[in-house]
Amino acid sequence: MTKAYNKTILTLNGGSSSIKFGIYKNEETPVQILTGKIERIGLHNVFLTYNDINIGRENFQPVNAVNIQEAVGFLMEWFEKKIEFENLLAIGHRFVHGMEHTDAQIITAALLDELQKIIPYDPDHLPGEIELVNAFRDKFPNLPQVVCFDTNFHTTLPGVARMLPIPRRFDDLGIRKYGFHGLSYSYLMSELINLGEKAAINGRVILAHLGSGASLAAVLDGRSIDTSMGFTPAGGFMMGTRPGDLDPGLAAIIMKKESLTAEQFSDLINHQCGLLGISETSSDMHDLLENENSDSRAMEAVNLFCYQVKKWIGSFAVVLEGLDVLVFSGGIGENAPAIRSRICEGLKFMGIDLDEKLNEKNKTIISSARSKVTVYVIQTNEEIMIAKTVCRILNL
Repeated sequence: MTKAYNKTILTLNGGSSSIKFGIYKNEETPVQILTGKIERIGLHNVFLTYNDINIGRENFQPVNAVNIQEAVGFLMEWFEKKIEFENLLAIGHRFVHGMEHTDAQIITAALLDELQKIIPYDPDHLPGEIELVNAFRDKFPNLPQVVCFDTNFHTTLPGVARMLPIPRRFDDLGIRKYGFHGLSYSYLMSELINLGEKAAINGRVILAHLGSGASLAAVLDGRSIDTSMGFTPAGGFMMGTRPGDLDPGLAAIIMKKESLTAEQFSDLINHQCGLLGISETSSDMHDLLENENSDSRAMEAVNLFCYQVKKWIGSFAVVLEGLDVLVFSGGIGENAPAIRSRICEGLKFMGIDLDEKLNEKNKTIISSARSKVTVYVIQTNEEIMIAKTVCRILNL
């Protein structure tokens, strides 16, 4: 098939509190020509940030979006003014959960019907992701759309890591560990290879995607063998508004104490816990770091986050039987030297030793020359992985 070089691909990445997007020129390797995002959806001071790569200037625009649905409506109007849709070949979407669906594929009505049925398993992501698909299907019904599942990276998990200690009849329903942030992890592994890191192919790597949603992955010889999130993205360690793993007995106690329905409890653990629940002020790590010296609740939220991430790093080092590489990524992992420093503090016994000057400068390698573990800071790029997948699936 002759490659349509003058055409473009739109990538959409709907998160729990953000929508990221990119426009890619359809080259041998897709070339980004526009990037943008709406972040802090549901919080104050919501902005659309976008950058035309050719101009090289970042632009800001305030957005009135108290939820994902309003953000989608705003973006559709903005896209119509900015995108030359006659040149658009296809749209690629990141979907967090697909349960038994893990391979990237063209979106059909039948697939959407199946994904609609599992919304209760991921109410924090699937509604907004499906809304983005439907918004474009309604306006451009003939434009092909491709879904890329975040769970695909973790299909290599061994049975012992995938199994949940609950009655086997639930496994028959597909309730088991899936793991998420797979597009980010795939990109990070490819970047490690590009950087000449041998451990990415033959070694022990821990990937830390730390953002509003956060998880770790243990990677052995290039294959995911464990990850912190479980059946839903609410598991693992604490995040912006999610608690991570909880004593399961608390569910009945909390629901009874506050007379919560199952839906209300789901809203509690997806939107009211984590950094927000502990600080009682914000789910945003930047806000908490700014206020921790004057607000003990903010300090406790930051400290608990770092403490829990540190524990997971230790547990995954045991699973891997050692550690060669640690990678920080995601909004917090890429931009918060103080958080990286606190997480790594006290881990010299594992061979982790940061060079604080390199860390403060957000250098690619922030470990010291004497560190036995190489510590990287790598800006993730889920959108380029989506664009490449669209080209592969549609043979563009």
